[in-house]
Amino acid sequence: MAAKLDAHTLGAVFQTRPDLLAGIQQAADTPARIHLFNEIAAFVYERVSSGEQDHDAAGPAAKRRRVDIAPSSQPSSNGFTATNGAAAGKGNAAGTAHDVAAASEPLLLEIKDISVVVPQRKKYDLCFTKNYLYARAGAGGAPVQGVVYPWNDIEHIFYLPVPDKSQVQHNYVLLPRDSYLPTTKPSAAAEKQTPVEPFVFTVPATAPKPGSIGGPSAKTAESVSDSFASLFHWALTTSLRAAGNHTCQLVASDPKLFHSAARQAYRPNEKAVHVKAFRGSKDGFLFFLPTGILWGFKKPLLFLPLDRIVALSYTSVLQRTFNIVVELDVGENDGYEKEIEFGMLDQEDYQGINENYVQRHGLADRSMAEQRKAKRQLVENVKKEGTDINGDGNTEDQGDGLTELERAQREAEQQLQDEEDEDEEDYDPGSEGESEGSGSSSEEEDDDDDDDDDDDDENAGEGEDDDEEEEGGMDED
Repeated sequence: MAAKLDAHTLGAVFQTRPDLLAGIQQAADTPARIHLFNEIAAFVYERVSSGEQDHDAAGPAAKRRRVDIAPSSQPSSNGFTATNGAAAGKGNAAGTAHDVAAASEPLLLEIKDISVVVPQRKKYDLCFTKNYLYARAGAGGAPVQGVVYPWNDIEHIFYLPVPDKSQVQHNYVLLPRDSYLPTTKPSAAAEKQTPVEPFVFTVPATAPKPGSIGGPSAKTAESVSDSFASLFHWALTTSLRAAGNHTCQLVASDPKLFHSAARQAYRPNEKAVHVKAFRGSKDGFLFFLPTGILWGFKKPLLFLPLDRIVALSYTSVLQRTFNIVVELDVGENDGYEKEIEFGMLDQEDYQGINENYVQRHGLADRSMAEQRKAKRQLVENVKKEGTDINGDGNTEDQGDGLTELERAQREAEQQLQDEEDEDEEDYDPGSEGESEGSGSSSEEEDDDDDDDDDDDDENAGEGEDDDEEEEGGMDED
C-alpha cells in the first residue's frame, strides 16, 4: 500500500498556513519524505495536545506579546503558536476542532473592525456562520484560536453601557457554559486545560460605516443597521435561533429596574446602571441584572445567576463604604467558590441594592449571621441580638423597621458617641494652667476658716473661766 500524507493532522497543524501545507504536499514525492512529514506533523500535534512547555522558545518576546501573533511567525512559550497568548493544553485540542469546523463552514455575515476586549484586546472582523461566531484578522484569514464560539454553547448575552467614558459606548458580553462562575485554585490536571473565556466586544452608538458589512446576508443586515446596536441585536438573536439555541436571551441593563445613586463623572445626566466595586485588589463594576449579578470588565469576568444565589450579606460596614458577600449554590462541585466578596461599595448605593434588588428578588439577607459578625467593623463590641441595650427592657430586635445594615450603622454611631463621651469625662479641668492656683486658694480659704473656728473655741473657753472666777469671788464676799 502506497504511503499517504496524514491530511487530517497536517491540516490541524498548518491550518493557518495553507502555503506551507501546499509546499509539503508538493515536496512529498517519495515514501521517505511522506513518512518524515507525517512524523513532524504528529510530533507538533502531540505537543499541542499535551501542553508540553518549550523553554527554549520562551523569552522576552513571549513576555511582551499581548495579542495573537501568526502561528508561523512567533511560537508561544509552550512550543505551539497559540493565538490568544495563553498556554495551550488539552483544551486547545477542542479549540482546534472548533477552529477547523468554523473555517470550513460558509460565511453568512461579516462585520469588520470591531473592538474586542476579552479574551484579547484588538480589532477583529467578526464572522457569523450557521454554527459558529468567530473573529479573524483581516479578510480571508483563519479563525483566531481562542475566539471561536459555537452558538449552542452560549448561555447568556448582555448589552451593557461602558462606564467612565465620555462617549456613549456599549459592550456585548457573551458567556459560554463553564466560563463565568468563580473557580477555586485549579488542580494540576485542570491547569493543563485552557479554560473557556467569555467574549466581550465594544460598539459605538453610531451606525456602521459603508462597506463594513459583508457576506451573503449583508443586504438583510444593512436594512437593520441604523446603529451597531440594532445590527448586532438582529445578528445575534437570529443566529442563536437558527442554530437551535432557544434558551439564551439577550438581556440589556435598564435604569428603571436598577441604577446607582452616585452621579457619573463623564456623563452626569445619565443614570449609571453599574456600581463601582473591588474584588480583592482589582477594581471593576457590578451590574445588577434581571438574571443575575455581573462583575466586569476585567478578566476574569464573573456572572452570578439568580438561580444560584443562596443569600447575600452586608459586611465591613463603615461610614462611607460597605462590602457584600454572595453565597452560591455550586452543588457538589469543589472546583467553584461558594462565597465571593465584593468590597468598597458606596453607602449611597445600599438602599438601591437592598430594596430594588435583594428584596425584589427575594434573596435572603444573612448579614447578622454568626459567621458574619466578626467581619463587621466598628461594631465588634455590640451585644448579641435580643439583649437589653438601653436598660429599659427593649431589645435590639423590636420591630423598629430598620434593616440589618441600618441597625449596624446606628450601633456604630452610638459607639463612636460613647467613646467621645468617655473622652470628655476623662478630661480634668483642674489638672493644668490657672486651675492649679484656683485649687490652692480654695484650700487656703478652707484652712483659714478652720483656724478661725479654733480661735473662737479658745476665746469661748477663756470666757467661761473668767465667769467661773467671778462667781467664785462673789461667793467669797
